[in-house]
Formats: sequence, structure tokens, C-alpha cells
Amino acid sequence: MSDFLIVGGGVIGMMTALQLADAGQRVTLIERGRCGREASWAGGGIVSPLYPWRYSAPVSALSRWSEGAYPTLSLRLEEETGISPEYRQRGLLYLNVDDPERALPWARERGVPLERVGRDVVAAKEPEANPEGDQALWMPTLGSVRNPRLGQALRARLEAMAQVTLVEQCSVTGFIIHAGRVEGVTTEQGRLSAGSVIVCGGAWAAELLAKVGVGLPVRPVKGQMIAYQTPPGLVSRVVLKDGRYVIPRADGLLLVGSTLEEADFDKSTDAEARASLMASAADIVPALAHYSVAHHWAGLRPGSPDGVPFIGAVPGWENLYVNAGHYRNGLVLAPASTHLLVDLLLGRTPLIDPSPYRLEGRSSLARSLA
Repeated sequence: MSDFLIVGGGVIGMMTALQLADAGQRVTLIERGRCGREASWAGGGIVSPLYPWRYSAPVSALSRWSEGAYPTLSLRLEEETGISPEYRQRGLLYLNVDDPERALPWARERGVPLERVGRDVVAAKEPEANPEGDQALWMPTLGSVRNPRLGQALRARLEAMAQVTLVEQCSVTGFIIHAGRVEGVTTEQGRLSAGSVIVCGGAWAAELLAKVGVGLPVRPVKGQMIAYQTPPGLVSRVVLKDGRYVIPRADGLLLVGSTLEEADFDKSTDAEARASLMASAADIVPALAHYSVAHHWAGLRPGSPDGVPFIGAVPGWENLYVNAGHYRNGLVLAPASTHLLVDLLLGRTPLIDPSPYRLEGRSSLARSLA
């Protein structure tokens, strides 16, 4: 029997498993598909909230810690697996920002390098970008990762660890409960027992916890993205304008995103979203109007009411925990949110105050099982 059983093999679930295994725990990670193939694969990989000064203190606390963790994590995974997550710290250009008077004081208060720049600086940094005015901001420290490669590297590392068991292509159908204790899960392939169970199911977390009468306000929010294959160097940095962004990869792939759609669990793509994303791409980098879309896909974010994730024990049930509801910032917040939960699980001093992320008062409990 494992010490911990994690339900959900996205970046949150895999980083949780990695940290628990690093601490000497035996871990089983169960995923209904293949690890790292849902929202963790579908996002853009920017290691910061898009407009960080617009977020609440709980999100900012997790974000700041996570941003500092990614360089070391990426180097570690490449060394251990041979798979590079392609962490790039080339900065971010914010074009057409309508609230610099809010952004600049936020940056000064936190010691974050952020400055207002003119068209000349934008042209020097990204000659192909279209600033349309002088309301640009430059953040030189922002980084990004190639999230599909990050998922591959995490999975490869876990697969090589003797104390980790990966169970893929296996859906959880219920929980094993005895005297108010959650002792494991039932699956299509049988029962799996563990000392504690952690739900890291992303957009599916609410469905999972509903099986024990817990109403978690997490819902799927669809995001569609497109990508162009361009010559390497056409764009070198992340460029953000009017809520849409262009993210470059080292091989010239340029990601453009993304839509925000309330469409339940529908992951289909459509021509209207494609046209909207293409228009945004050409507005940010006019040269992209001369390229064809190479890829178009959709993923499901785990939306929560205030964008603050739920991290910690599930009230009313012993040995049941959750880490879900990161909305647009799952990859951004993953290192800190998983570290925080592992601190709580192992009785360590938490790296940040856990109280804003607790479920008490933020979820509906309707315990009906015994």
C-alpha cells in the first residue's frame, strides 16, 4: 500500500508526486488518460499571471515563489531525464497597457523590475511587434517553459523512481471509505489503497469530490489556441497585447492564445475562435498574417470563483486532500502550491500561510456517505 495516492496526472499531480517521493514517501499516481496531456499540455507556458498586478494576494504569493523555482526545476529535470523543459527567461513586453498607474507601483512595492518603455525600445526588443502607442511595459525577468516538454520530463522522472507507481488509462469510479476515513479509490481496474488520497483532478476535481458529497466550485473553462511555425528568431520574447499573447519556442513555433469559453467539458475547436486568434496574432505581430496556422487545439482550465486554488484537507473526511482550482495559472502556481500541500501533508512548516487556500468556507459540504 502506498503512503499517498494522487488522483490526476497533470503538472499539479506530478509535481506533488515528485516532492513526496523526494521526501521518501511511497506514491501511487493515477490518471484517466496519459499524464500531462490535459490542461498542462494545452496551455502556453508563461511562468507568471498575464497581468500580475491585477491578481489577489494569495495568487501573487504562490506566483512569486513559483517563478523563482522554475529555473532550478528545469535544470534538474533535464539532468535527470535528458528532456529539456526549455525554460527561457527572455522577458515580456506588455503592449497597449491601460493601467500602468497600477502596474508600476505594484512592481516597486515588490521589487519587481518593470518599466514603461516607448516605441523605440519595443522596436529594439521585438522589431516585428506592433505597439500602437506609447503605453508599453517591459518586464525583463519573466520566463516561460515549453509545457508539453515539462510534462514529459516530469513523467519520465516519476517513472524512473522506485517509490512511485504510475497508473494510467484508468478512471476513478469512487472512494474507499471506512468510518469516515478515505482509504483509497475504486477504479475500472480494481481497488487501490493508500494512507491518504489527494485529488489533483484539474477541471474534473469537482466531479471527483462530488462522490463524497463535497461541492467544490471548480468548473471547466475552455481555452482555444493556435500556433504558427516560423523561422527561429522571428519573435524572441513573450509579447502580450489586449489580453492575448504570442509565446515563442526555440525552434520558431509561435503560440497564440487564448479564448475564454464557458462550454462545460467540450474541447472542440471552431472557425470563429480560430479567426479571432489569427486576428490577434496579426495585431501583435503583423508578419504572422503571411503565415498559415500549423496547429489549433483546446484545453480545459479548472476555473474557480476568485482564481484562488483550493489547497489542503477536505473537511469532514480523514485522509482526503485536494489541490485544484488554479484557473489560468496552474503551471504558474504549480511549484508553490504543491510544495505548500506537501508541507501540510508531512507536518513541515508551510512555505507560505495556508489559510487563504483552505476549503473551509469556500466549498459546500453535504456529507451523505459513511
